[in-house]
Amino acid sequence: MLLDRRALNRATLARQLLLDRATMTVPEAVEHLAGLQAQTPHTWYTGLWTRLAGFAPAHASDLLADGRLVRVASLRSTIHLMTGRDALAVRPLVAVAGERMWSTNFRRRLGADPPLDDIVAEGRRLLTGTPMTFGELGAALGTCFPGRDPAALAQTVRVFETLVQVPPRGLWGRSGKAAHTPASAWLPHVTAAPMSVDDLVRRYLGAFGPATVRDAQVWSGLTRLAEVFARLTTVTFAGQDGRELFDLPDAPRPDPDTPAPVRYLYDFDNLLLSHADRSRVLTTGYLSQPFGDNGPMPAVVLVDGFTAALWRPVLTRGSAVLYVAPLTDLSSADLDEVAEEGARLLRFLAPPSAQQDVRFVDGGWPALLRAAA
Repeated sequence: MLLDRRALNRATLARQLLLDRATMTVPEAVEHLAGLQAQTPHTWYTGLWTRLAGFAPAHASDLLADGRLVRVASLRSTIHLMTGRDALAVRPLVAVAGERMWSTNFRRRLGADPPLDDIVAEGRRLLTGTPMTFGELGAALGTCFPGRDPAALAQTVRVFETLVQVPPRGLWGRSGKAAHTPASAWLPHVTAAPMSVDDLVRRYLGAFGPATVRDAQVWSGLTRLAEVFARLTTVTFAGQDGRELFDLPDAPRPDPDTPAPVRYLYDFDNLLLSHADRSRVLTTGYLSQPFGDNGPMPAVVLVDGFTAALWRPVLTRGSAVLYVAPLTDLSSADLDEVAEEGARLLRFLAPPSAQQDVRFVDGGWPALLRAAA
Protein backbone atom coordinates (compact mmCIF):
# COMPACT_ATOMS: atom_id res chain seq x y z
CA MET A 1 0.00 0.00 0.00
CA LEU A 2 1.27 3.48 -0.89
CA LEU A 3 1.53 6.21 1.74
CA ASP A 4 1.89 9.57 0.05
CA ARG A 5 3.57 12.54 1.70
CA ARG A 6 0.36 13.95 3.13
CA ALA A 7 -0.72 10.61 4.62
CA LEU A 8 2.72 10.22 6.18
CA ASN A 9 2.53 13.75 7.53
CA ARG A 10 -0.82 13.21 9.21
CA ALA A 11 0.24 9.88 10.73
CA THR A 12 3.36 11.46 12.21
CA LEU A 13 1.49 14.49 13.54
CA ALA A 14 -0.98 12.18 15.26
CA ARG A 15 1.84 10.28 17.01
CA GLN A 16 3.49 13.55 18.00
CA LEU A 17 0.29 14.89 19.61
CA LEU A 18 0.20 17.73 17.08
CA LEU A 19 -3.24 17.18 15.54
CA ASP A 20 -5.13 17.53 18.80
CA ARG A 21 -3.69 18.61 22.11
CA ALA A 22 -3.61 15.54 24.35
CA THR A 23 -5.06 15.19 27.83
CA MET A 24 -2.14 13.04 29.03
CA THR A 25 -0.16 13.91 32.12
CA VAL A 26 3.31 15.31 31.48
CA PRO A 27 5.09 12.03 32.40
CA GLU A 28 2.68 10.08 30.18
CA ALA A 29 3.37 12.41 27.26
CA VAL A 30 7.13 12.39 27.78
CA GLU A 31 7.17 8.59 27.79
CA HIS A 32 4.82 8.39 24.80
CA LEU A 33 7.18 10.68 22.88
CA ALA A 34 10.18 8.60 24.00
CA GLY A 35 11.65 11.77 25.48
CA LEU A 36 11.96 15.36 24.27
CA GLN A 37 15.26 16.71 23.00
CA ALA A 38 16.16 19.29 25.64
CA GLN A 39 19.73 20.55 25.41
CA THR A 40 18.44 24.09 25.83
CA PRO A 41 17.29 24.78 29.37
CA HIS A 42 13.78 26.05 28.61
CA THR A 43 12.62 25.96 24.97
CA TRP A 44 11.29 22.42 25.33
CA TYR A 45 8.51 23.79 27.55
CA THR A 46 6.97 25.11 24.33
CA GLY A 47 7.10 21.57 22.96
CA LEU A 48 4.86 20.42 25.81
CA TRP A 49 2.60 23.48 25.60
CA THR A 50 1.90 22.88 21.92
CA ARG A 51 1.07 19.20 22.56
CA LEU A 52 -0.84 19.11 25.86
CA ALA A 53 -4.19 20.65 26.76
CA GLY A 54 -3.96 23.06 29.68
CA PHE A 55 -0.21 22.73 30.08
CA ALA A 56 1.41 25.14 32.53
CA PRO A 57 5.18 25.40 33.17
CA ALA A 58 4.87 24.16 36.74
CA HIS A 59 3.44 20.88 35.44
CA ALA A 60 6.93 20.02 34.19
CA SER A 61 9.16 22.25 36.29
CA ASP A 62 7.96 20.78 39.59
CA LEU A 63 8.60 17.26 38.29
CA LEU A 64 12.09 18.23 37.19
CA ALA A 65 12.81 19.71 40.60
CA ASP A 66 11.94 16.52 42.48
CA GLY A 67 13.43 14.00 40.02
CA ARG A 68 10.29 12.62 38.43
CA LEU A 69 11.62 14.12 35.20
CA VAL A 70 15.31 14.41 34.36
CA ARG A 71 17.48 15.92 31.65
CA VAL A 72 20.00 13.27 30.67
CA ALA A 73 22.35 12.49 27.77
CA SER A 74 20.48 9.73 25.99
CA LEU A 75 19.50 9.30 22.33
CA ARG A 76 22.32 10.35 19.97
CA SER A 77 24.23 11.34 23.12
CA THR A 78 22.15 14.54 23.33
CA ILE A 79 20.31 15.88 26.36
CA HIS A 80 16.71 14.64 26.49
CA LEU A 81 13.89 15.25 28.92
CA MET A 82 12.80 11.84 30.17
CA THR A 83 11.08 10.25 33.10
CA GLY A 84 13.53 8.79 35.58
CA ARG A 85 12.35 5.31 34.67
CA ASP A 86 12.96 5.83 30.96
CA ALA A 87 16.30 7.49 31.57
CA LEU A 88 17.58 4.41 33.37
CA ALA A 89 16.03 1.99 30.88
CA VAL A 90 17.07 3.68 27.63
CA ARG A 91 20.52 5.07 28.42
CA PRO A 92 22.42 1.72 28.62
CA LEU A 93 21.05 0.71 25.23
CA VAL A 94 21.93 3.91 23.36
CA ALA A 95 25.20 4.75 25.14
CA VAL A 96 27.09 3.29 22.17
CA ALA A 97 26.51 6.53 20.23
CA GLY A 98 28.34 8.48 22.90
CA GLU A 99 31.09 5.88 23.00
CA ARG A 100 31.66 6.30 19.25
CA MET A 101 31.92 10.06 19.69
CA TRP A 102 34.31 9.64 22.62
CA SER A 103 36.49 7.19 20.73
CA THR A 104 36.81 9.61 17.82
CA ASN A 105 37.29 12.86 19.75
CA PHE A 106 38.71 12.09 23.17
CA ARG A 107 40.29 8.62 23.42
CA ARG A 108 43.68 9.68 22.04
CA ARG A 109 43.79 12.71 24.30
CA LEU A 110 43.97 10.46 27.37
CA GLY A 111 47.36 9.09 26.38
CA ALA A 112 48.52 5.50 26.47
CA ASP A 113 46.61 2.85 28.45
CA PRO A 114 44.20 5.15 30.31
CA PRO A 115 42.69 3.50 33.41
CA LEU A 116 39.10 3.95 32.24
CA ASP A 117 37.43 2.10 35.10
CA ASP A 118 39.37 4.16 37.64
CA ILE A 119 38.56 7.43 35.86
CA VAL A 120 34.85 6.66 35.78
CA ALA A 121 34.81 5.48 39.40
CA GLU A 122 36.57 8.62 40.60
CA GLY A 123 34.27 10.81 38.52
CA ARG A 124 31.26 9.06 39.99
CA ARG A 125 32.60 9.63 43.49
CA LEU A 126 33.31 13.31 42.89
CA LEU A 127 29.93 14.02 41.27
CA THR A 128 27.99 12.10 43.92
CA GLY A 129 29.38 14.45 46.53
CA THR A 130 29.02 17.68 44.58
CA PRO A 131 27.37 18.16 41.17
CA MET A 132 29.84 19.82 38.79
CA THR A 133 30.10 21.20 35.30
CA PHE A 134 32.31 19.24 32.95
CA GLY A 135 34.96 21.96 33.23
CA GLU A 136 34.96 21.59 37.01
CA LEU A 137 34.97 17.82 36.79
CA GLY A 138 37.88 17.77 34.36
CA ALA A 139 39.92 20.03 36.64
CA ALA A 140 39.19 17.83 39.66
CA LEU A 141 40.04 14.65 37.79
CA GLY A 142 43.23 16.24 36.50
CA THR A 143 44.62 16.28 40.04
CA CYS A 144 43.92 12.55 40.35
CA PHE A 145 45.24 11.60 36.91
CA PRO A 146 48.06 14.06 36.18
CA GLY A 147 49.17 14.33 32.60
CA ARG A 148 45.76 13.36 31.23
CA ASP A 149 43.69 15.89 29.28
CA PRO A 150 41.05 17.35 31.64
CA ALA A 151 38.33 17.66 29.00
CA ALA A 152 38.89 14.06 27.88
CA LEU A 153 38.72 12.91 31.50
CA ALA A 154 35.37 14.64 32.02
CA GLN A 155 33.97 13.31 28.75
CA THR A 156 35.01 9.80 29.72
CA VAL A 157 32.78 10.03 32.79
CA ARG A 158 29.97 11.59 30.74
CA VAL A 159 30.03 8.72 28.26
CA PHE A 160 30.51 5.74 30.54
CA GLU A 161 28.32 6.87 33.46
CA THR A 162 24.65 7.91 33.31
CA LEU A 163 24.64 11.54 34.47
CA VAL A 164 21.69 13.82 35.20
CA GLN A 165 21.88 17.58 34.65
CA VAL A 166 20.61 18.89 37.96
CA PRO A 167 18.26 21.79 38.75
CA PRO A 168 17.98 24.71 39.04
CA ARG A 169 19.12 24.50 35.41
CA GLY A 170 16.03 23.71 33.36
CA LEU A 171 13.50 24.96 35.91
CA TRP A 172 10.99 27.43 34.49
CA GLY A 173 11.99 31.02 35.15
CA ARG A 174 15.28 30.04 36.76
CA SER A 175 18.84 29.50 35.65
CA GLY A 176 21.89 27.63 36.79
CA LYS A 177 25.13 26.14 35.58
CA ALA A 178 25.14 22.86 33.66
CA ALA A 179 26.09 20.72 36.63
CA HIS A 180 25.80 16.93 36.65
CA THR A 181 25.47 14.12 39.15
CA PRO A 182 25.15 10.34 38.69
CA ALA A 183 21.62 9.11 38.03
CA SER A 184 22.14 6.59 40.82
CA ALA A 185 22.56 9.48 43.28
CA TRP A 186 19.74 11.61 41.89
CA LEU A 187 17.26 8.73 41.50
CA PRO A 188 18.09 6.40 44.40
CA HIS A 189 14.58 4.93 44.57
CA VAL A 190 14.03 4.46 40.83
CA THR A 191 14.81 1.09 39.27
CA ALA A 192 14.42 0.02 35.67
CA ALA A 193 15.84 -2.86 33.68
CA PRO A 194 17.66 -1.88 30.47
CA MET A 195 15.20 -1.61 27.61
CA SER A 196 15.52 -4.15 24.80
CA VAL A 197 16.28 -2.87 21.33
CA ASP A 198 12.99 -4.41 20.15
CA ASP A 199 11.03 -2.36 22.68
CA LEU A 200 12.97 0.78 21.78
CA VAL A 201 12.07 0.38 18.11
CA ARG A 202 8.42 -0.18 19.03
CA ARG A 203 8.51 3.01 21.09
CA TYR A 204 10.02 4.83 18.13
CA LEU A 205 7.34 3.68 15.73
CA GLY A 206 4.64 4.58 18.24
CA ALA A 207 5.95 8.14 18.45
CA PHE A 208 7.43 8.77 14.99
CA GLY A 209 6.13 6.15 12.58
CA PRO A 210 5.57 5.08 9.93
CA ALA A 211 9.32 5.05 9.38
CA THR A 212 12.20 3.38 7.61
CA VAL A 213 15.01 1.45 9.24
CA ARG A 214 17.30 4.38 8.48
CA ASP A 215 14.91 6.78 10.21
CA ALA A 216 15.07 4.73 13.42
CA GLN A 217 18.85 4.56 13.23
CA VAL A 218 19.16 8.34 12.87
CA TRP A 219 16.86 8.88 15.84
CA SER A 220 18.47 6.36 18.16
CA GLY A 221 22.12 6.51 17.13
CA LEU A 222 22.07 2.72 16.83
CA THR A 223 23.07 0.71 13.77
CA ARG A 224 22.06 -2.63 12.21
CA LEU A 225 18.38 -2.22 13.06
CA ALA A 226 17.17 -3.98 9.90
CA GLU A 227 17.36 -7.31 11.71
CA VAL A 228 15.27 -5.86 14.54
CA PHE A 229 12.56 -4.63 12.17
CA ALA A 230 12.58 -8.04 10.48
CA ARG A 231 11.56 -9.86 13.66
CA LEU A 232 8.95 -7.37 14.88
CA THR A 233 5.25 -7.65 14.10
CA THR A 234 4.70 -4.69 11.81
CA VAL A 235 2.77 -3.58 8.76
CA THR A 236 4.64 -2.16 5.80
CA PHE A 237 3.91 0.57 3.29
CA ALA A 238 5.63 2.05 0.29
CA GLY A 239 6.63 5.69 0.40
CA GLN A 240 6.29 7.94 -2.62
CA ASP A 241 9.97 7.36 -3.39
CA GLY A 242 9.67 3.60 -3.05
CA ARG A 243 11.18 3.39 0.43
CA GLU A 244 9.78 0.66 2.68
CA LEU A 245 7.99 2.15 5.68
CA PHE A 246 7.29 0.10 8.81
CA ASP A 247 4.57 0.72 11.38
CA LEU A 248 2.82 -0.82 14.34
CA PRO A 249 -0.37 -2.57 13.21
CA ASP A 250 -2.74 -0.62 15.46
CA ALA A 251 -1.04 2.79 15.33
CA PRO A 252 -3.14 5.77 14.17
CA ARG A 253 -2.96 6.66 10.49
CA PRO A 254 -5.52 9.43 9.98
CA ASP A 255 -7.11 10.32 6.70
CA PRO A 256 -4.73 12.54 4.70
CA ASP A 257 -7.42 15.24 4.57
CA THR A 258 -7.62 15.47 8.37
CA PRO A 259 -7.28 19.17 9.31
CA ALA A 260 -3.97 20.07 10.95
CA PRO A 261 -4.10 23.23 13.09
CA VAL A 262 -1.28 25.76 13.33
CA ARG A 263 1.38 24.54 15.73
CA TYR A 264 4.48 26.33 17.05
CA LEU A 265 7.47 24.01 17.45
CA TYR A 266 10.55 24.77 19.53
CA ASP A 267 14.07 24.94 18.16
CA PHE A 268 15.05 21.30 18.83
CA ASP A 269 11.60 19.81 18.38
CA ASN A 270 11.49 16.03 17.99
CA LEU A 271 9.38 16.29 14.86
CA LEU A 272 12.22 17.94 12.95
CA LEU A 273 15.16 15.84 14.14
CA SER A 274 14.02 12.23 14.28
CA HIS A 275 14.00 10.98 10.69
CA ALA A 276 16.64 10.50 8.02
CA ASP A 277 14.14 11.79 5.47
CA ARG A 278 12.29 14.78 6.90
CA SER A 279 10.27 15.55 3.78
CA ARG A 280 7.12 14.48 5.68
CA VAL A 281 7.16 17.96 7.28
CA LEU A 282 9.87 20.09 5.64
CA THR A 283 9.06 22.31 2.67
CA THR A 284 11.24 23.82 -0.04
CA GLY A 285 10.72 27.19 1.63
CA TYR A 286 12.35 25.85 4.77
CA LEU A 287 15.14 24.00 2.98
CA SER A 288 16.09 27.11 1.00
CA GLN A 289 16.84 29.18 4.11
CA PRO A 290 20.50 30.04 4.89
CA PHE A 291 20.65 28.40 8.30
CA GLY A 292 24.17 28.42 9.75
CA ASP A 293 25.98 25.19 10.53
CA ASN A 294 26.74 26.45 14.05
CA GLY A 295 23.28 27.73 14.90
CA PRO A 296 21.13 29.19 16.14
CA MET A 297 18.55 26.50 15.49
CA PRO A 298 15.35 27.70 13.85
CA ALA A 299 11.95 27.33 15.49
CA VAL A 300 9.16 26.69 13.02
CA VAL A 301 5.43 27.16 12.62
CA LEU A 302 3.44 24.38 11.03
CA VAL A 303 0.55 25.38 8.78
CA ASP A 304 -1.50 22.49 7.44
CA GLY A 305 1.12 20.22 8.99
CA PHE A 306 4.15 21.56 7.10
CA THR A 307 6.89 24.08 7.83
CA ALA A 308 5.41 27.40 6.73
CA ALA A 309 7.07 30.03 8.95
CA LEU A 310 9.86 30.67 11.44
CA TRP A 311 9.46 32.41 14.79
CA ARG A 312 11.48 34.02 17.56
CA PRO A 313 10.28 35.75 20.75
CA VAL A 314 11.81 38.86 22.27
CA LEU A 315 10.86 39.13 25.94
CA THR A 316 11.79 42.17 27.98
CA ARG A 317 10.63 43.46 31.33
CA GLY A 318 7.56 45.25 30.00
CA SER A 319 6.92 43.76 26.57
CA ALA A 320 6.77 40.50 24.67
CA VAL A 321 7.01 40.48 20.88
CA LEU A 322 6.72 37.34 18.77
CA TYR A 323 8.32 37.80 15.35
CA VAL A 324 7.08 35.46 12.62
CA ALA A 325 8.70 35.12 9.18
CA PRO A 326 6.54 33.25 6.63
CA LEU A 327 8.38 30.91 4.28
CA THR A 328 5.66 30.91 1.64
CA ASP A 329 2.64 32.94 0.61
CA LEU A 330 0.03 32.31 3.28
CA SER A 331 -3.66 33.05 2.88
CA SER A 332 -5.24 35.70 5.05
CA ALA A 333 -7.02 32.94 6.98
CA ASP A 334 -3.71 31.17 7.60
CA LEU A 335 -2.06 34.41 8.72
CA ASP A 336 -4.92 35.03 11.13
CA GLU A 337 -4.55 31.53 12.60
CA VAL A 338 -0.77 31.93 12.91
CA ALA A 339 -1.27 35.26 14.71
CA GLU A 340 -3.96 33.88 17.03
CA GLU A 341 -1.89 30.86 18.02
CA GLY A 342 1.15 33.11 18.39
CA ALA A 343 -0.79 35.35 20.76
CA ARG A 344 -1.70 32.29 22.84
CA LEU A 345 1.97 31.27 22.88
CA LEU A 346 3.00 34.72 24.11
CA ARG A 347 0.51 34.45 26.96
CA PHE A 348 2.29 31.23 27.89
CA LEU A 349 5.83 32.58 27.56
CA ALA A 350 5.44 36.09 29.00
CA PRO A 351 4.13 37.48 32.28
CA PRO A 352 0.56 38.81 32.09
CA SER A 353 1.77 42.36 32.77
CA ALA A 354 3.87 42.46 29.60
CA GLN A 355 2.48 44.22 26.55
CA GLN A 356 2.24 41.49 23.90
CA ASP A 357 2.36 41.67 20.13
CA VAL A 358 2.76 39.31 17.15
CA ARG A 359 4.60 40.88 14.21
CA PHE A 360 5.17 39.42 10.75
CA VAL A 361 8.43 40.10 8.93
CA ASP A 362 9.34 39.50 5.29
CA GLY A 363 12.65 38.02 4.22
CA GLY A 364 12.83 34.65 5.91
CA TRP A 365 15.53 33.61 8.37
CA PRO A 366 17.95 36.55 7.90
CA ALA A 367 15.14 39.08 8.36
CA LEU A 368 13.86 37.24 11.42
CA LEU A 369 17.27 37.31 13.07
CA ARG A 370 17.59 41.03 12.37
CA ALA A 371 14.13 41.80 13.70
CA ALA A 372 14.68 39.81 16.88
CA ALA A 373 18.21 41.06 17.53
